[in-house]
Amino acid sequence: MPTGKIRIGISGWRYEPWRGVFYPEDLPQRDELKYAASRFSAIELNGSFYSLQRPESYAQWHADTPPDFVFAVKGGRFITHMLKLREVEIPLANFFASGVFNLREKLGPILWQLPPNLRYDRSRLEPFLALLPKDTGAASRLARRRGPRMKGRCRLAIDENRPLRHALEIRHESFVEPSFIELLREYNVALVIAETAGLYPLIHDLTADFVYVRLHGDKDLYKSGYSNAALDRWAERIRAWSGGTEPADAKKASPQTTHDSCHRDVYCFFDNTDAKLRAPRDAQTLMRKLGVTARPERNRPSSPRAPEQMLPP
Repeated sequence: MPTGKIRIGISGWRYEPWRGVFYPEDLPQRDELKYAASRFSAIELNGSFYSLQRPESYAQWHADTPPDFVFAVKGGRFITHMLKLREVEIPLANFFASGVFNLREKLGPILWQLPPNLRYDRSRLEPFLALLPKDTGAASRLARRRGPRMKGRCRLAIDENRPLRHALEIRHESFVEPSFIELLREYNVALVIAETAGLYPLIHDLTADFVYVRLHGDKDLYKSGYSNAALDRWAERIRAWSGGTEPADAKKASPQTTHDSCHRDVYCFFDNTDAKLRAPRDAQTLMRKLGVTARPERNRPSSPRAPEQMLPP
């Protein structure tokens, strides 16, 4: 049976406590991305959440990573947390003008994370979803509406027109609502399946032609590591999504199933980065359980394996 590509990775790569544990002690800091990209097939680029990055930075990140590597790029908090999705056309244009096109074929899903105090409001959310470009050609046209602050720090040209994927992470219980799920499906935007130590909603509705998972920690947000049993559960879910089915333990906001049985690409990122080695260690363990490697063109989900011993922390 055909399956989608499975990419397991980490959220960010520059963390001082990882030196001497994940990164070799003598590894130059400039080589950290190269090192991480040799072990994972995707990384979330989260500096773009805090501020607009520059075209030369995106070009360097492209150069530092191997073929078939993918960056998920986190959309700016100015759009999601400050403007709260209202009157965002120019800021959205600025985001796409800031250099993301320099990632070329390595530009993966764009992640939009909503703040915990933002409630579900269709009249606010739908215009934002309608603005999101479906391909890099549309994104380039949008980028041309950038504001004057972007003068001298833009990349507007694209090397090729490619589809764009968007994923939305929610953090308010009011989104656990069938009409929200239907809205995401209408725009082919993936609901981020986010585990947040029980603080924010965890639902498994499939709303797009791919799946986006963020694992922030199951017991302590951003800190706790995953047990062997917990990683077995996530491996089972990812196998199901990749193979065109849904896991038996799926919790949904909408009773409506997708009925499409299509295999989906799955992106899974570990964001339990505040502890010394939890994110890269857990990501590598999950990769072993799924039988996948850093080069996803070779990946096929393996059959469930017998429980294995946890590696020492």
